[in-house]
Amino acid sequence: MKRALWLTEDPALIQAQLDGERFPSWLKERPRLHFGVNTDEIINGGVCTFGYTGEILGPYLLDRFKGVIAKDTILNSDFDVIVGGDAFGSGSSREVAVVAHQGAGIELVVAPSFQRIFQENLVYVGLPFTTDFSVLEDIEQGKEIDVDELRKDLPPMFRVISAAGGLLAYGTSLLAGEQQPPYPVERPARPMNIIEKIVAKNCWAGPGRPLGVESVRASDQVLCQAGFRGVHEYTGGMVMTIYNSEWAGQPLDRPELVAAFEDHFVLIDRKTVPEHVRQLRLGPARKLAQEMLDACAELGLRLHGPGRPHEQGICHRIVLEQYARPGDIVILTDSHTPTAGVLNALAFGVGSTAMAFALRTGMIPVTVPKTVRVVIKGKPVAGLTPKDLILHLIGSPYFREEQWRTNPTDTCALQLGGPGLDHWSVDELSVMTNMTVEGGMMTGIVEPCEPVREFLRRVRPDGEELVARLIEPDPGAEYIREIEIDLAEVPLTVALPGDSRNRCPLDEIGDVPIHNVVIASCTGGSLADLRAAAEVLRGRTIAEGVRLTVIPSSTQVAAAAESEGLLELFRGLGATVSDPGCGSCIGNGPGIPLEGEVTASTTNRNFDRRMGAPGPVYLVSPAIAAATAVEGRLADPRRL
Repeated sequence: MKRALWLTEDPALIQAQLDGERFPSWLKERPRLHFGVNTDEIINGGVCTFGYTGEILGPYLLDRFKGVIAKDTILNSDFDVIVGGDAFGSGSSREVAVVAHQGAGIELVVAPSFQRIFQENLVYVGLPFTTDFSVLEDIEQGKEIDVDELRKDLPPMFRVISAAGGLLAYGTSLLAGEQQPPYPVERPARPMNIIEKIVAKNCWAGPGRPLGVESVRASDQVLCQAGFRGVHEYTGGMVMTIYNSEWAGQPLDRPELVAAFEDHFVLIDRKTVPEHVRQLRLGPARKLAQEMLDACAELGLRLHGPGRPHEQGICHRIVLEQYARPGDIVILTDSHTPTAGVLNALAFGVGSTAMAFALRTGMIPVTVPKTVRVVIKGKPVAGLTPKDLILHLIGSPYFREEQWRTNPTDTCALQLGGPGLDHWSVDELSVMTNMTVEGGMMTGIVEPCEPVREFLRRVRPDGEELVARLIEPDPGAEYIREIEIDLAEVPLTVALPGDSRNRCPLDEIGDVPIHNVVIASCTGGSLADLRAAAEVLRGRTIAEGVRLTVIPSSTQVAAAAESEGLLELFRGLGATVSDPGCGSCIGNGPGIPLEGEVTASTTNRNFDRRMGAPGPVYLVSPAIAAATAVEGRLADPRRL
């Protein structure tokens, strides 16, 4: 290895390294490294439409990072080590973020801590990483780095996978009956929280043995049976290419529990999408989508999308309406899979290699998370929503600074309970589980409560059976921390531009003019969200110079909103109302900021340029979004 590029907070220090200045890694005062180098900074969503190979993605590694790294910069340099700050790899489950490193010639990634999905992708793809900064001094001194030594620091499951030659080779050996669990299966019973109970119930105990072990605990690494598995256009082609590289012609495990969703690209061709975005993304996006469609036709997989056999909508919403079951492990190749945790399922995002493995073997490696129990009590102040509550939570120092972490491979999850949950519906509560990933966590899960029971009985045809599957935590279960929240003390909250953890009480934010308002996505397009926005907008007008975009999250939501007159209300106010789909929050649909615009959005992620253009993005609840559209600046709906 030749040279390390330190991703510092100071762009001038990055530029100095690009200009040839060597950065001595053993300086007494380490420079401030960029916190949460995220997957949109590593490889942006527009480039992800081009393909998924290292040859395609390598030139774009860190393109526009801090405004000083350009296309081809890393590829044409002598850098082969990347150094970042805590929470490296925040954001999406996109495995292409790792592939881009490899395509640009990076051989090692160094950071104090890594986000779970990115770290797993590093292991499964085979790109070495470490949290030991002493290797940088060795590199500066020209010493050879033994990557096999680095792998010895991995937990047992990761070491076994690495020794087998990667996750796919491990899967083939597993299917041949050549593997035994690399963890003890004879375990004493102990009180467990909900996630531990789900993992223990679904844990692989060895060839020929029934699923299940008596107990697991935080930081255990085990192999579990996955229930529902899903892909979308960004990932479907890549997943099946990886699958066929190891198992071409071999059947999927339980294909009836697999679906593909055409949701991320279906709105790129809309007239309100800027022309330059359509020209850049539409062609390659359609090609990428076709790969998934071809795979679905070949394998007979369920396909959701416009004009497809099953209704269109955002995958996470449809999983709630049709697929997620309490007590199951639900995985999709999307970081916002924790949405389904609202239905008492263990739901989390995975990369493309992990999904290929799960499609063939039916299994998925699980690192049991440390669990924080959040008990919600009291009555919310007027206008308070779960969006405000989750922004308030993940922006607290405990989560923002990952104070729960003691080891590099630790993960964390929220278990949400308490009588305060009953103030909201599943539509609203799903925003909290969805956005746990924005706080650096694996997932969130909701304890059995009346909103969940009501949703299952009303929406799912087998609702009573699903209600009977709900899992309660054991008395005496262990939590790394228990937090009690009085809703009366939670302020209406906004996430400031750059990161969802940049929380700020709405009444402290000052005068912020807004030009673009987006009410959409898996955290803003439910029926409850549209009703909340309509309640504020009814009888009012949109401020001059403000664009308003509204996108329902599923066909069911759109039909209900139409029948209630909500969509007609939005249209009458001059809003752009689209058919269901994802895309706005990742720059693939209506609502992309125009030049010079500041955006208020109900989406879940506001990394720089994530929405497809430069410009600040504030994350807000639907009610705040609607009030903002009326006043032309970030506004408190209670004033209206």
